[in-house]
Amino acid sequence: MPENVRIGAAADGALLDADPRYRATLAADFNAITAENAMKWANLEPTPGAYDWTASDRLISFAQENGQAVYGHTLVWHSSVPPWVSEAWSAERLRAALRQHVVTTVTRYRGQVWAWDVVNEVLAEDGSLRDSMWLRRLGPSYIADAFRWAHEADPDARLFINEYGVEGRTKKANGLFKLVRGLRADGVPVHGVGFQAHLRLDAVPEDPIGNMRRFAALGVSVAVTELDVRLALPAKPEMLLDQALLYQHMLRACLAVSTCESFTVWGFTDASSWISAHYPGYGAACLYDKDMRAKPARDLLLHELRTHADETPS
Repeated sequence: MPENVRIGAAADGALLDADPRYRATLAADFNAITAENAMKWANLEPTPGAYDWTASDRLISFAQENGQAVYGHTLVWHSSVPPWVSEAWSAERLRAALRQHVVTTVTRYRGQVWAWDVVNEVLAEDGSLRDSMWLRRLGPSYIADAFRWAHEADPDARLFINEYGVEGRTKKANGLFKLVRGLRADGVPVHGVGFQAHLRLDAVPEDPIGNMRRFAALGVSVAVTELDVRLALPAKPEMLLDQALLYQHMLRACLAVSTCESFTVWGFTDASSWISAHYPGYGAACLYDKDMRAKPARDLLLHELRTHADETPS
């Protein structure tokens, strides 16, 4: 694996607990793990002040046992907010609750999580700020506040802004570029930009290398954070080959940008993929099928990593 790029997967807590094959593959194929759901606010603090760290601690322990880095996901999102958090609260109370969540979570895993998705999916499709509870009640400053709170809690953690639909040259990517540029100009500790990359075969991102490089020129790291490639079902052999090429395309984009710090697939087996539940008629998005058999995409990524290693001067 490249020395400067972590190769990761989002981990499903239930399979991590129950399936030895899942644990073995996760340990063997990847040197980094993202918590798919375990670190989301609604799961960590289901009732006010009563934290449940069971699943997130288990993931941290697994990673430490297997020499893997942990990418924290996610501190501030418009979704997975505990039901007891109310938009009817005063702005002061809501801001205090959000700050408490960010500081408590990052402090608990200080020195154990190398990077955090500090804010997740804060943009609308046209590149403007998403109309979320946080924006309506706290104003745009909640984004900068969250980064500052996280940095105070763990000054050594890498702090990312994470977004979908920005892998190529889109209006949303342009909006993200302006947002990151402005935050950096204001001294906000934004260290990196995460490109989720939930892709499909008929919508290949336009110029992902050039797009990532323009963000890198702002002085930030970049990362592919949630890659999967969904297929119209049933998946035919030629579709799996095209899928493999798109996976390879995104890995090459990461490896071509000097500040790309990690490359993460969003789950590695169709047995735990979120795609079919959210995109009816689509699936087969991961590197392994439901029976844990490797697909062409897994083998092509491995080939790409080995080729890159052979061509990179030691």
